[in-house]
Amino acid sequence: MLNNLEPAAGRLLIAEPFMLDPGFKRSVILLTECNGQGVVGFVLNHTSGLFMNDAITDFPETETELFNGGPCNNERLHFLHRCPDKIPDGLPVGNGIFWGGDFEAVKTMFQLNLISRSEIKFFLGYSGWEANQLDEELDRNSWIVSDRFNNDLVFNGEEEGLWKQAVKNLGERYAHIVNFPTNPQLN
Repeated sequence: MLNNLEPAAGRLLIAEPFMLDPGFKRSVILLTECNGQGVVGFVLNHTSGLFMNDAITDFPETETELFNGGPCNNERLHFLHRCPDKIPDGLPVGNGIFWGGDFEAVKTMFQLNLISRSEIKFFLGYSGWEANQLDEELDRNSWIVSDRFNNDLVFNGEEEGLWKQAVKNLGERYAHIVNFPTNPQLN
Protein backbone atom coordinates (compact mmCIF):
# COMPACT_ATOMS: atom_id res chain seq x y z
CA MET A 1 0.00 0.00 0.00
CA LEU A 2 1.35 3.42 -1.00
CA ASN A 3 -0.41 5.42 1.70
CA ASN A 4 0.89 6.09 5.16
CA LEU A 5 -1.56 8.92 5.85
CA GLU A 6 -5.31 8.92 6.30
CA PRO A 7 -7.30 11.41 4.23
CA ALA A 8 -8.12 14.57 6.21
CA ALA A 9 -9.08 18.17 5.54
CA GLY A 10 -6.03 20.17 4.48
CA ARG A 11 -4.26 17.18 2.89
CA LEU A 12 -3.74 16.40 -0.78
CA LEU A 13 -4.85 13.45 -2.85
CA ILE A 14 -2.38 12.80 -5.66
CA ALA A 15 -3.57 10.59 -8.51
CA GLU A 16 -1.47 7.56 -9.37
CA PRO A 17 0.37 8.15 -12.67
CA PHE A 18 -1.72 5.83 -14.86
CA MET A 19 -5.21 6.81 -13.74
CA LEU A 20 -7.25 6.85 -16.95
CA ASP A 21 -10.36 8.68 -15.71
CA PRO A 22 -10.03 12.01 -17.58
CA GLY A 23 -11.63 13.88 -14.67
CA PHE A 24 -8.86 12.75 -12.34
CA LYS A 25 -5.93 11.99 -14.66
CA ARG A 26 -2.75 13.32 -13.00
CA SER A 27 -4.87 15.38 -10.66
CA VAL A 28 -4.02 16.89 -7.32
CA ILE A 29 -7.00 17.38 -5.01
CA LEU A 30 -7.08 19.46 -1.86
CA LEU A 31 -9.36 17.78 0.67
CA THR A 32 -11.62 20.23 2.48
CA GLU A 33 -13.93 17.95 4.43
CA CYS A 34 -13.55 14.38 5.72
CA ASN A 35 -16.04 12.80 8.06
CA GLY A 36 -18.10 9.64 8.52
CA GLN A 37 -20.47 10.67 5.74
CA GLY A 38 -17.83 11.20 3.09
CA VAL A 39 -15.06 13.33 1.66
CA VAL A 40 -15.06 16.62 -0.30
CA GLY A 41 -12.18 18.20 -2.18
CA PHE A 42 -11.23 20.27 -5.22
CA VAL A 43 -9.04 19.36 -8.21
CA LEU A 44 -6.35 22.03 -8.19
CA ASN A 45 -4.81 21.52 -11.62
CA HIS A 46 -7.60 21.05 -14.18
CA THR A 47 -8.66 24.30 -15.80
CA SER A 48 -12.15 24.61 -17.26
CA GLY A 49 -11.32 26.97 -20.11
CA LEU A 50 -13.70 29.50 -18.55
CA PHE A 51 -13.09 32.71 -16.63
CA MET A 52 -15.01 34.19 -13.71
CA ASN A 53 -16.77 36.66 -16.02
CA ASP A 54 -18.09 33.72 -18.06
CA ALA A 55 -19.83 32.29 -14.99
CA ILE A 56 -20.83 35.37 -12.98
CA THR A 57 -22.10 38.22 -15.14
CA ASP A 58 -21.81 40.92 -12.46
CA PHE A 59 -18.31 39.90 -11.39
CA PRO A 60 -15.67 42.64 -11.81
CA GLU A 61 -13.69 42.36 -15.07
CA THR A 62 -10.84 39.90 -14.52
CA GLU A 63 -8.79 37.27 -16.28
CA THR A 64 -9.22 34.89 -13.34
CA GLU A 65 -9.65 31.27 -14.45
CA LEU A 66 -12.22 28.79 -13.25
CA PHE A 67 -11.06 25.27 -12.45
CA ASN A 68 -12.93 21.98 -12.70
CA GLY A 69 -13.23 21.17 -9.02
CA GLY A 70 -14.60 17.74 -9.85
CA PRO A 71 -17.58 15.95 -11.33
CA CYS A 72 -20.06 16.67 -8.53
CA ASN A 73 -22.51 19.57 -8.78
CA ASN A 74 -20.39 21.26 -11.47
CA GLU A 75 -22.84 24.12 -11.87
CA ARG A 76 -21.99 25.47 -8.43
CA LEU A 77 -19.12 27.89 -7.79
CA HIS A 78 -16.68 27.31 -4.91
CA PHE A 79 -13.48 29.05 -3.95
CA LEU A 80 -10.40 28.50 -1.84
CA HIS A 81 -8.30 31.36 -0.52
CA ARG A 82 -5.50 32.21 1.85
CA CYS A 83 -6.56 35.71 2.84
CA PRO A 84 -9.07 35.53 5.71
CA ASP A 85 -8.26 39.17 6.53
CA LYS A 86 -9.83 40.16 3.16
CA ILE A 87 -12.58 37.51 2.91
CA PRO A 88 -14.44 36.85 6.15
CA ASP A 89 -16.44 33.76 7.05
CA GLY A 90 -14.30 31.17 5.24
CA LEU A 91 -13.97 27.71 6.75
CA PRO A 92 -10.37 26.82 7.67
CA VAL A 93 -9.27 23.57 6.02
CA GLY A 94 -5.65 23.61 7.19
CA ASN A 95 -2.28 24.85 5.99
CA GLY A 96 -3.54 28.47 5.99
CA ILE A 97 -6.22 27.70 3.39
CA PHE A 98 -9.89 28.63 3.69
CA TRP A 99 -12.95 27.33 1.84
CA GLY A 100 -15.58 29.85 0.82
CA GLY A 101 -16.54 32.99 2.67
CA ASP A 102 -18.33 36.26 2.00
CA PHE A 103 -18.71 36.37 -1.81
CA GLU A 104 -19.65 40.08 -1.78
CA ALA A 105 -16.30 40.74 -0.11
CA VAL A 106 -14.60 38.73 -2.90
CA LYS A 107 -16.29 40.87 -5.55
CA THR A 108 -15.29 44.06 -3.73
CA MET A 109 -11.67 42.90 -3.42
CA PHE A 110 -11.55 42.25 -7.19
CA GLN A 111 -13.26 45.53 -8.01
CA LEU A 112 -10.68 47.44 -5.96
CA ASN A 113 -7.74 45.30 -7.18
CA LEU A 114 -6.97 44.30 -3.60
CA ILE A 115 -6.70 40.57 -4.23
CA SER A 116 -4.48 38.61 -6.57
CA ARG A 117 -4.61 35.25 -8.29
CA SER A 118 -1.98 34.02 -5.83
CA GLU A 119 -4.52 34.40 -3.00
CA ILE A 120 -7.69 32.81 -4.39
CA LYS A 121 -8.79 30.00 -6.70
CA PHE A 122 -12.29 29.39 -8.11
CA PHE A 123 -13.90 26.04 -8.98
CA LEU A 124 -16.96 24.77 -10.76
CA GLY A 125 -18.09 21.65 -8.94
CA TYR A 126 -16.24 19.52 -6.44
CA SER A 127 -14.87 16.01 -5.98
CA GLY A 128 -16.83 13.88 -3.56
CA TRP A 129 -16.75 10.39 -2.15
CA GLU A 130 -19.41 8.66 -0.07
CA ALA A 131 -18.46 7.01 3.21
CA ASN A 132 -15.78 4.31 2.61
CA GLN A 133 -15.62 4.99 -1.15
CA LEU A 134 -12.28 6.83 -0.96
CA ASP A 135 -10.91 4.16 1.40
CA GLU A 136 -11.59 1.55 -1.27
CA GLU A 137 -9.79 3.67 -3.89
CA LEU A 138 -6.85 4.11 -1.52
CA ASP A 139 -6.71 0.33 -1.00
CA ARG A 140 -6.41 -0.02 -4.81
CA ASN A 141 -3.54 2.51 -4.76
CA SER A 142 -5.46 4.95 -6.97
CA TRP A 143 -4.35 7.86 -4.77
CA ILE A 144 -1.52 8.92 -2.50
CA VAL A 145 -2.40 11.09 0.50
CA SER A 146 0.09 13.84 1.27
CA ASP A 147 0.61 16.58 3.81
CA ARG A 148 3.98 17.54 2.31
CA PHE A 149 3.21 20.89 0.72
CA ASN A 150 2.78 24.53 1.55
CA ASN A 151 -0.13 26.63 0.40
CA ASP A 152 1.97 28.18 -2.38
CA LEU A 153 1.48 24.90 -4.26
CA VAL A 154 -2.29 25.50 -4.27
CA PHE A 155 -2.17 29.11 -5.47
CA ASN A 156 1.07 29.45 -7.48
CA GLY A 157 -0.50 29.33 -10.95
CA GLU A 158 1.68 26.43 -12.09
CA GLU A 159 -1.18 24.02 -12.80
CA GLU A 160 0.68 22.31 -15.66
CA GLY A 161 3.46 21.12 -13.36
CA LEU A 162 1.46 20.86 -10.14
CA TRP A 163 1.09 17.07 -10.21
CA LYS A 164 4.85 16.61 -10.73
CA GLN A 165 5.66 19.05 -7.94
CA ALA A 166 3.24 17.35 -5.54
CA VAL A 167 4.83 13.96 -6.35
CA LYS A 168 8.35 15.35 -5.88
CA ASN A 169 7.30 16.74 -2.50
CA LEU A 170 6.57 13.15 -1.40
CA GLY A 171 10.30 12.44 -1.36
CA GLU A 172 12.80 10.19 -3.12
CA ARG A 173 10.68 7.08 -2.80
CA TYR A 174 8.17 8.56 -5.29
CA ALA A 175 10.37 10.88 -7.40
CA HIS A 176 10.80 8.36 -10.23
CA ILE A 177 7.08 8.28 -11.07
CA VAL A 178 7.08 11.88 -12.36
CA ASN A 179 8.76 10.55 -15.50
CA PHE A 180 6.22 7.80 -16.16
CA PRO A 181 4.36 8.31 -19.45
CA THR A 182 0.74 9.43 -19.18
CA ASN A 183 -0.32 6.36 -21.16
CA PRO A 184 1.95 3.33 -20.61
CA GLN A 185 0.54 1.61 -23.74
CA LEU A 186 2.16 4.30 -25.87
CA ASN A 187 5.58 3.66 -24.39
